Order: sequence, then structure tokens, then C-alpha cells
Amino acid sequence: MGSSPFVVVAMSGGVDSSVAAALLVEQGYRVVGMMLRLWSEPGLEDSNRCCTPDAMAQARAVAQQLGIPFYAVDVRDRFQETVVQSFIDGYRDGQTPNPCVICNRQIRWGALYEQARSSGADFLATGHYARIERSADGLDRLLKGNDSGKDQSYVLSVLSQDQLKHSLFPVGDYPKAQVRELAQKYNLKVASRPDSQDLCFLAGQDYRDFLKRNAPESIRPGTIQRTDGTVVGEHQGLAFYTIGQRKGLGLSSPDPLYVIRKDAEKNLLIIGNEMELGSDELIAGDVNWLDGKPPAQEFDADVKIRYKAREVLARIFVTQDGRVRVKFKQPLRDITPGQRAVFYQGNVCLGGGMILSSEECA
Repeated sequence: MGSSPFVVVAMSGGVDSSVAAALLVEQGYRVVGMMLRLWSEPGLEDSNRCCTPDAMAQARAVAQQLGIPFYAVDVRDRFQETVVQSFIDGYRDGQTPNPCVICNRQIRWGALYEQARSSGADFLATGHYARIERSADGLDRLLKGNDSGKDQSYVLSVLSQDQLKHSLFPVGDYPKAQVRELAQKYNLKVASRPDSQDLCFLAGQDYRDFLKRNAPESIRPGTIQRTDGTVVGEHQGLAFYTIGQRKGLGLSSPDPLYVIRKDAEKNLLIIGNEMELGSDELIAGDVNWLDGKPPAQEFDADVKIRYKAREVLARIFVTQDGRVRVKFKQPLRDITPGQRAVFYQGNVCLGGGMILSSEECA
């Protein structure tokens, strides 16, 4: 048994990570469970969906049932300094950030991965719905999970080759319904636990309320204007609006009006009609290629511009500064700076980058 690969499983007290741990134990790995203790807003610790005392107790109970050691890893300060602060900074800069991507890069495959590897672990395993293909050419490729409705390769597009080589996604081959069946088969008490939906540190509350309490300076009322510069009203704070939003603008108009873009420097909310909404290009930066380099300087790929967005075919142009220009065949209505553009060819995730801007339709 001592020669079996040593795996650290990131446990959360939920169904997916618990079944991941059970599968690895069944497959003969030497398994240790680790749970991240994340930052919670003071006074709301019991509502943080990732690491409430109840979730910690559930994860510890699963580990005990599986006969594996269990440890809590305190990353509260690092989580606040990276994930929470980038969330606040993004909204302050007029963007709509995706903190789950930052968390995977800085916390799961940052703090926890470092802890696992320094403990001698061969692999870090998580309950993500994704797969890894160990290729004959020495490259490990990130594939979509078999359950298309649960696929999480989008938020894993930040990983490196080294991280892929030392990662396992045990539930990626299964549909969610079968994962719950496996939880019942293993007699895990978490089998009926509901899936978590909201950002963990929001404690089930609206992100606007979180910003009001923790970054009131990011919420400054300002001017609403049409694309031609005509002032038509006042907004409550740019953080309260997203690209493509129609409802809640507080304006009366015979025709529907939409948020076209946000100008953080001037604190302007620019709105327009449906014909003015959308762009057929975007620029993305901080691009991570899972193979270590792009497949070509110019290539076609399917692109997701949000975690739950449908894939859209586009032409990708890699620029000299390492950014990418993405040209779609038709305008998309909700290209949002701060979100991530992730590139696919078939089931293979090529990588992705943060959306910096959208270009006006040609």
C-alpha cells in the first residue's frame, strides 16, 4: 500500500468532493482530505457556503467514514487579500469580476496545491466536473466534464501543465445524477446535500449589499447618458449594473433601453437601444494557454464569454503583446469586461483570458 500514489482531496462537505474522495479510496490511492478555511465576513461565518461549521463537520465525518486523515488549512488572509479584494477592485473599476477563477488560481491551485505538494502528495484531487487526458506527446489536456450541464472546465482554464499533471478530477466522467447515486452507494450522509449556487463569501446575500458594507467607496452615483452623449438620468453606482441589463434602469422610454457599457473613469453608465447593443469583437489579456502556448497565431475556436454562456465560434488572433483579439461571426449582446473568454476545440479546453474590452461592431 505504501507504493500507492498519495492524493490530497480538496473536501468541502458537499456531494462532489465527498464522492471524489470515496472513488479514490476505492481505487487504492492513499488519500488525505483537506478543507480550506476561507475568509467570512465578520458576523456571517455560519452563512458562508464553503466553510461553515456544519460543512466542516460534514467533511470531517465523511473522512472518518472513509478512514482517511482530515485537516483544515487556514487560508483566510490569503483568500481575503486575493479573491475578495479582486472582487471589490473589479467592481470599483467598472468590471464584472469572476472570483471563482481567481480562487482556483490563487487558492485551490495556489495555497492548497502548494500545501499538498509540500506534504509529498503526488496529486491534488477536487470534485470539479472536468477530465484530464494524459497524451502520448507528453502534454496533459483539460477536457470538458461528461455532464455538459455541470462542466467546470471554464473555471479551470487558469491551470498550468505542471498543475494538470498533478491533478485528478474523479467525478468528471460521471453525470451529476450518477454522482448522487454513488454517494448513496457509499452511504455518505451528504448524498442529499443541495448544490451550492452563490459566491461563498457573499453568505447567501446580494453582492450589492456586500459592496455597500465592505467597499462603499465603489458605489458612487453618477450620470446615465445615451451613446450620443445625451444625459437621461442618474445611476446608483456602476457596480449595480451589467452589460446588456434592461430592467432596473429607472428610466421611462417608449423603446427598451439596455446597458451598453460602463465608463469607470468618468463614472458614466452608457445606455442605448437594442440595435446599439452588442459587439462582434473582444480583447482579452492575462491569457493562459493550457499547452503552454497557443495552437497557432490565428485559429478558429469555440468561445465561452461567461461560465454559463453557450459556446460561439470565433476567429482568434494572438497579438504580439500576448493578448488575443476574438472576432465573432455575429455580434454578442453581453460581452462583459472582467469575465473570462475561454477557448475550446471540441471537448478540449485550450485556455482563456480576462475580457478587457469589447470592440464596436464593424
